[in-house]
Amino acid sequence: MSKSLPYSMKDVHYDNAKFRQRSFFNVITQTLLTSNMRRECVSCSMGKFLGLLMIFGLACLMLTHANRTHSVSDGVAKGVRTNEEHSVVTDFGIRFKKLLRKAPRLPPRLSPDEKVSYSNFTGKTNEPNFEEKWKARQQNVKEAFTHAWSGYKKFAMGYDELMPVSQLGVDGLGGLGATVVDALDTAMIMGLDEVISEVGSWIELHLLERISQKGQVNLFETTIRVLGGLLSAYHLSGGDQGMNRAHKGPKPTIYLDIAKNLADRLLSAFTSSPTAIPFSDVVLRDSSAHPSPDGLSSTSEVSTLQLEFNYLSAISGDPKYSTEGMKVLAHLKTLPKVEGLVPIYISPHSGEFSGENIRLGSRGDSYYEYLLKVWLQLRAIQDGNVTYLYDMYEEAMRGVRHLLVQKSIPNELVFVGELPYGSNVAFSPKMDHLVCFLPGILALGATKGITKKKAMKDNLLTFEDLENLKLAEDLAKTCFEMYSVTSTGLAPEIAYFHTKEYFEGGLDGGNKSSEYVNDIIIKHADRHNLLRPETVESLFVLYRITQDQKYREWGWQIFESFEKYTKVDSGGYTSLDDVTSLPPQRRDKMETFFLGETLKYLYLLFGDSSVIPLDEFLFNTEAHPLPINDAI
Repeated sequence: MSKSLPYSMKDVHYDNAKFRQRSFFNVITQTLLTSNMRRECVSCSMGKFLGLLMIFGLACLMLTHANRTHSVSDGVAKGVRTNEEHSVVTDFGIRFKKLLRKAPRLPPRLSPDEKVSYSNFTGKTNEPNFEEKWKARQQNVKEAFTHAWSGYKKFAMGYDELMPVSQLGVDGLGGLGATVVDALDTAMIMGLDEVISEVGSWIELHLLERISQKGQVNLFETTIRVLGGLLSAYHLSGGDQGMNRAHKGPKPTIYLDIAKNLADRLLSAFTSSPTAIPFSDVVLRDSSAHPSPDGLSSTSEVSTLQLEFNYLSAISGDPKYSTEGMKVLAHLKTLPKVEGLVPIYISPHSGEFSGENIRLGSRGDSYYEYLLKVWLQLRAIQDGNVTYLYDMYEEAMRGVRHLLVQKSIPNELVFVGELPYGSNVAFSPKMDHLVCFLPGILALGATKGITKKKAMKDNLLTFEDLENLKLAEDLAKTCFEMYSVTSTGLAPEIAYFHTKEYFEGGLDGGNKSSEYVNDIIIKHADRHNLLRPETVESLFVLYRITQDQKYREWGWQIFESFEKYTKVDSGGYTSLDDVTSLPPQRRDKMETFFLGETLKYLYLLFGDSSVIPLDEFLFNTEAHPLPINDAI
């Protein structure tokens, strides 16, 4: 609701009195009260006395005149004259009151800039200009994607990743052209037909051959990037009556057929393991699998496969993919936990957790993400069978609030720490940038993808939902401050927080003007930036749910810093070695997730909320949107 103006219509009429006809008496008295003579007279005591005496005398004169009028007695004529003279007295009384009334303060006259600021404060915006601003910013992100793709296409087409400074390609993810597949649905969402055609043609001509000939790949990375990318492209290109938009590139069934071929090979990680926990590595060419060198799998790796495998079963009609994936979550349900929190390693040989290290950063993060998202994916048709997932999610978030959330000194930034040796040993105020996925998940879990306003109106939020939503907003601010506290405006890979138990001097982010320069500690080994998406992902989700424009503004500041410090003129964007120094040293690597996640979330953040709505789509942990529908 807009705030009312600081004056009433009465004030408007009074202040515009010069535009109305006034009596001779009104003119004389107003002149006396506003003239230089008045100001000179009232500067001395005698002047004040004479002024008051004059006003009193005039009042007596008029009242005496009114009394004489009332003494007339002449039948009907008396009544008429009495009414007439009463009107005169009443009119004088009103005018006399106005004479003594203190003029109200005039409404402020605002400059054009101030008018815009005031309208924003009252919740109103100049809609055409406001929307045009965000369309322009969205276009800037689209141009950034085109620049990133041009560098990859020019120097690294078919390789997993681009080294933009060296202008070379490198295979670090098994040689399946991960950047090609990861970037495809981003290009589709942006409507970049030329890129879609290039990517689609490469996938149709080369990917199946790569899959059949390549060696070892990581089960988790291949599932979330390549399989997830193919499945999203299938839907967005109109597969199974999906988005049904005009598109370039191959038919949707091409993407589906390649996805099935890849998934059939990845299934060996499940079938080769003696327990429900899959092995971490797969040899694609002979469909075999084996554990990692230390024999362990990451908890996040084994529990972040189900969205993709469930959707593949739904569109292919073959339940084997979903069956194998869901066995993992059903098994994890039976294992002991610490207030819903779990260690970051698990053994595929024993099926038990290994060690006591609990964190929501690397190797732990997406376990919590998929508890919620798989429940959202399946609840429409399997609610009775998957409610345990939401129960596990709720218990885990209570554990996070109780065991991992603290506030920094001196400015009380809310952060999520770690328990490297379990709950009975020291708390570590360390927070990976990866943890910044959590604000988005908390917000999504609270409203299930609809806006907060609608959820409140329909009375859908519990007290715990509201707690989680508040924590989400607090953590999102902390994640943003991890950017703004540095010299480059870009976040480090890891930050520590000043607490009563922990502080190290001389390790600030370099931005001395930041309010939080003493709250955030950045160690030398943690100062690199990999173009990660987690913060902008949460800003996107929180903007969609709260409609608060600050999340867009924060996202724009982050994007501007990427443009300023990571853009490579010849094409592409590079990771950095040290975000606290200027100019920052470049690391020479453009991760696939910069095109697949970071730029996608920024583009959606600045765009219309009806595009890929959160109550109709789930983003896998690599930002590939998969539809929520009753067919799954």
